[in-house]
Amino acid sequence: MRYWAESAPDLPAVTQEGRTWSYGELGQAVERTAAFLKAHEVHAGDRVLLVMENSIAAIAGMLAAMKLGAWAIPLNARLSAREIDEIRKHATPRLTLYTARISRDAAVHGDRHGAQAAPSLEEIGATYAAADGIVHPEPSLGPPRDRVAALIYTSGTTGAPKGVMLTHGNLLFIAGRSSQARRMSPADKVYAVLPISHVFGLASVFLGNMYRGSHLYLVSRFAPAEAARALAEEGITAFHGVPAMFSHLAGLAASTGQPLAAPKLRYMSAGGSPLDLTLKQRIERLLGVALNNGYGLTESSPTVCMTQIDDPRADDTVGTLLPDVQVRIVDKDGADLPPGGVGEMWVKGGLVMKGYYRDPARTAEVLTPDLWLKTGDFARQADDGSLYIVGRLKELIIRSGFNVYPAEVEGVITSHPDISMAVVVGRSRDGNEEVVAFVQPIPGRAITPEALEAFVAERLAPYKHPAQYLIRESLPATPTGKILRHQLQQEARGL
Repeated sequence: MRYWAESAPDLPAVTQEGRTWSYGELGQAVERTAAFLKAHEVHAGDRVLLVMENSIAAIAGMLAAMKLGAWAIPLNARLSAREIDEIRKHATPRLTLYTARISRDAAVHGDRHGAQAAPSLEEIGATYAAADGIVHPEPSLGPPRDRVAALIYTSGTTGAPKGVMLTHGNLLFIAGRSSQARRMSPADKVYAVLPISHVFGLASVFLGNMYRGSHLYLVSRFAPAEAARALAEEGITAFHGVPAMFSHLAGLAASTGQPLAAPKLRYMSAGGSPLDLTLKQRIERLLGVALNNGYGLTESSPTVCMTQIDDPRADDTVGTLLPDVQVRIVDKDGADLPPGGVGEMWVKGGLVMKGYYRDPARTAEVLTPDLWLKTGDFARQADDGSLYIVGRLKELIIRSGFNVYPAEVEGVITSHPDISMAVVVGRSRDGNEEVVAFVQPIPGRAITPEALEAFVAERLAPYKHPAQYLIRESLPATPTGKILRHQLQQEARGL
């Protein structure tokens, strides 16, 4: 950010709610916020929590914390009080910032914590609360790029919070390589609706596009009609989203009968959860631009691989590896499989996290001594280097001794013209596992379980057929749009 603030201070950096901040103005806001943090005893190795939605306050607060060598901890303000407080207890921040002006939820959390206003934070629209008790900074050892920049708590987990320690080097690795692959430049205007509290929104959208001097059209919450309007009227050139966002856009077009317009759009990408091939094809027909796919996880900062601009794909590959990333496909014993074999994907390179904060045992479960990250995902690699995600190890359903990968069944169900989304989970019954499908129709459309079963029966082997189809008006999702599979699994088990 500082490079652009010094070399092109008038270049537009962020637009939100009608106001545009130049890189020079953003740089000044970061300096003022850093001075405020320093005056409140924030030092290198301290943690700074941000209860936030996408906003100038979130961007300035995170960059200010990182500038001081503190660890920025972005949390989506739409998390519950229990979730926020558990993470706050685990992370022990020196100070918490709340993006109160842009987010009612953040303001409510701030009120619970006794947040205060401050003249230095008024411009960006934030409030703050000091630590409840004694706080100890973490040691700041080694080169700056190897020190922690952000602590990202993974969504959808149960039990104790799991904080992923990402270094300055990790974030710069992804920001540089992903934005270069997308050919971002100061001429680009990015629809930045992915939450910056999520690693995709943080590293790939926020930091990645600022790395190249692009202009962020910042949006705090996704609304399909507003996204469609912005694509049509605001000169958006790039749009990054989770598959659920694209599904809602397709549903909007289907329910209104109106086409989607995006006259300046040149690049689209999906991430955060598996991209269904049928949805990819629908969106490409609607917008006339390739929907690029990719794969990553919080522990890899996140992007491991992505499809390339010069090689648009008609299949469901997640693309090829970013430069300087290594991958292995291994069996259950950690032995490499022959080309084309399906096994767990292991990843290595400058993108791999430092570990889980205050949790060496869980760190050791996923990081080998020679720093290979065990992703927990089944994958295969084609002869041309393209990678395909087959499913999650933890989501594999074993039906009568046969492996059922939920993604395959979901892909068939969503290829039905009346279906928007589907989630397939396993359910134990009489010493076996059954397949259960939760299905969300396109708004205004109706479907019966019998019609779905007839459709699936023509396309899948009998052991892959769902034993039950549960039709839902909407499926539960995290604030980032990722479907809460665990919640649906619990529901299926109780039926």
